[in-house]
Amino acid sequence: MLWSLIRIFLFVGAITAAAFGAAFLLETGGEVRLSFGGVEYTFEPLVALIGLVVLLLGCWLLLKLIGLMVAVFRFFNGDETAVSRFFMRNRERRGFDALADGMVALAAGEGKTAVAKAAKAERYLERPELTHLINAQAAEMNGDTKRALKYYKNLLQNDRTRFVGVQGIMKQKLAEGDTDTALKLAEKAFALRPQHDPTLETLFSLQTDKEEWSGARKTIEAKVRASTLPRDVGRRRDAVLSLADAKRLLDAGEITTGKEAALQANKLSADLIPAAVLAAEMQTLDNNKRAAVKIVKKAWTGNPHPDLAAAFAEIEPDETPAARLRRFGPILKLRPDHSESKMLQAELMLTAEDFPGARRAIGALADAEPTARSLTIMAAIARGEGAEENVVRSWLSKALNASRGSQWICSACNKIHLQWSPKCGNCAGFDTMDWKTPPESDDLGAATTMLPFMGTMLSDPNKTESDAEEAEPLEASSVT
Repeated sequence: MLWSLIRIFLFVGAITAAAFGAAFLLETGGEVRLSFGGVEYTFEPLVALIGLVVLLLGCWLLLKLIGLMVAVFRFFNGDETAVSRFFMRNRERRGFDALADGMVALAAGEGKTAVAKAAKAERYLERPELTHLINAQAAEMNGDTKRALKYYKNLLQNDRTRFVGVQGIMKQKLAEGDTDTALKLAEKAFALRPQHDPTLETLFSLQTDKEEWSGARKTIEAKVRASTLPRDVGRRRDAVLSLADAKRLLDAGEITTGKEAALQANKLSADLIPAAVLAAEMQTLDNNKRAAVKIVKKAWTGNPHPDLAAAFAEIEPDETPAARLRRFGPILKLRPDHSESKMLQAELMLTAEDFPGARRAIGALADAEPTARSLTIMAAIARGEGAEENVVRSWLSKALNASRGSQWICSACNKIHLQWSPKCGNCAGFDTMDWKTPPESDDLGAATTMLPFMGTMLSDPNKTESDAEEAEPLEASSVT
């Protein structure tokens, strides 16, 4: 309304100015001379001005006529929209101006202005593949999800905008918490554009949330092919997914396929401890002990871990303590300076009742890296060597407040987990579990877990070391 009134005032002003200009030229007098082809023409100033305007108008009309002729020529040469584009050029200009203003308003967070400009662009352009997207995003900005959904559904009708429509609806379903529908839409978006990285990330996250490990492996392969994920990282993640799938298959009773998936996970990442443990267990069940030993040794070289020691012990479950100590010799030599190797050797010697040997094996570890497990081992050594009760109590008292040592910790949020899992239960990070020692402030402590062992050792000073072993001390592996 205001703009229309301004335009009326401008028109009246222009007419008034023109009238005053004409009157001024009439009163001024004089003449305008034009020489052309040896002939001289004389005009009054007003007539000359009118002639100039007519000449400019004629030039403009001539250019338009030439443009129309070119459009007709193109039409007869197969360009079916050439003539319509010629007559719609001015509308398109206004439409694209309105579309640009709408995009600027959208970027500036002015939702209402963006809606108005998009509506104007839609009237001029009649190009829904352009205007519907602006309308949908502007409606989302205003909180009108129903209107946004309508426009996103309209985008599905056009091949050029179908992917954008699927993406928009998928985001709305994620915001609503409808992950089942969102997963189907993510799969549809992936089919439309298999190399679109944000779609691959969303699809992978939804698949792992739903524990669809096989589908997630295909998504990882697509990310590697699209060069959005380094090949070594993709191989590691594929191993984690294969391990998770193996556990699912084994839980479902599909032993053969579960074993294949476990061996594949170990092949993809030999240093993935849970995969090595499961693969070794599968080989042991098949009585393929040599393969099981090879798997454990390779994983132990990368990162010694109590679960690997337990898997290695299960290869020969009925051997004597002395035989077990001899069989573990080659593994202990792989990483002799590692704290896990020292504690494992000390535990094996405790089982064989070689208490001086256990003390030599653990060395100064209890002082250099005091943990509940190393201090507990020292208490057991002291008891086995016949030390006074206050010495044993002193070691156990230290163990109560000591760190638990290395644990499964999420590298993304530092959450401590009792068991390894493909995704962090706290931050949903994938493949973020590291076996390391947490900061003291984050350590869960050992007091509660140590109580059964301490109660057994302190309740009856006359109990032997073999009796105390039945109390299952903290972090004690099945090797003992």
